[in-house]
Amino acid sequence: MTTSNSYTVSPFWNTDVLQTMHGVMPYMDNNSIDPQLNAWTGFKDIISRSIDASTLFSVQIVSTYILINTSPYAYAGGILALNGEIHMIPSNASVGQKISSSGVVSTYSLIYTTSNGAYNGGVLAPNGDIHMIPSSATVGQKISASGIVSTYNLVYTTSYAYYGGVLSPNGDIHMISHNASVGQKISSAGVVSTYSLIYTSTSAYKGGVLAPNGDIHMIPYSALVGQKISASGVVSTYNLVYTTSYAYFGGVVASNGDIHFIPNSALVGQKISSSGVVSTYSIISSGYIGGCLAPNGDIHMISNNALVGQKISASGVVSTYNLVYTTSYAYAGGVLVPNGDIHFIPNSASIGQKISNTGARSFGIGVCTSPWLNKI
Repeated sequence: MTTSNSYTVSPFWNTDVLQTMHGVMPYMDNNSIDPQLNAWTGFKDIISRSIDASTLFSVQIVSTYILINTSPYAYAGGILALNGEIHMIPSNASVGQKISSSGVVSTYSLIYTTSNGAYNGGVLAPNGDIHMIPSSATVGQKISASGIVSTYNLVYTTSYAYYGGVLSPNGDIHMISHNASVGQKISSAGVVSTYSLIYTSTSAYKGGVLAPNGDIHMIPYSALVGQKISASGVVSTYNLVYTTSYAYFGGVVASNGDIHFIPNSALVGQKISSSGVVSTYSIISSGYIGGCLAPNGDIHMISNNALVGQKISASGVVSTYNLVYTTSYAYAGGVLVPNGDIHFIPNSASIGQKISNTGARSFGIGVCTSPWLNKI
């Protein structure tokens, strides 16, 4: 057996590919779609082999663990760092909180905090920095690869401006507009700038997903149309099949390239195929924020107000399962770690909760930190 960032990896994997997967895609030519498709093809191949090896042997176990800091609406979303640590993104929390690769929970000081929904979601930059996405924060805040917290100026701020962000193929971090009237991004060199959007409204989008072709899709919360940003930075809109207030919060790209919207108040599921076709399907429950792709191909939705867990199998079957802990506004977003565990990020929950897929083949740190998976 070989090791990658303290996680055990089977010789089945090409560890060089896993360790460099995060760096391969962001530095590609953003004006050419072919390299992006080649990157997705390789990424999909790794995922597909994991699913094939895991389907018959993985056993799902839900468990809880102790947190150090809990408070109402404390954190919203989490990001896996290159060293294997999970950083929770502070919304109303006054301290940072992280989980080490060995499962140890600890806290650390932040420079900027507010009790009005400071940040919601984060993005891992190509240089290893974790950028917190400003919701009501008036300054940007990031955590370096070595764990140093610092702040920087933003160009545009407003109450509940952005929710979640996505790393573009050219290395830009795009913030997903919620109440913002303009888009805002951070270049790979750290330059903050704004750009025009086609559609804006109150509570428009929450969370985004990187598609196989390099497009960033904004997930409609109360928006009446879909909106995306191409790999070359072109903003466009498209029709949705189903819209309602507070419909979806976050999304997940499946192993076949489909993007699934995570139902918050929506009564049906909605997805965008890799060829851009929008369709709906039946779900059992709503009340989730964000989701994660497990090594066996299941998409797990993270329970916020839901009383049960809900997942979509690699073949598209929707099912529910029991959770150990539920409460109002329990969790917001989740993080997949290389051993196959999915950690729920506590929003108002008083304890941590995770799903272990024992017997499943792990993805490895490179896949888990890729822009396709590592975001709210």
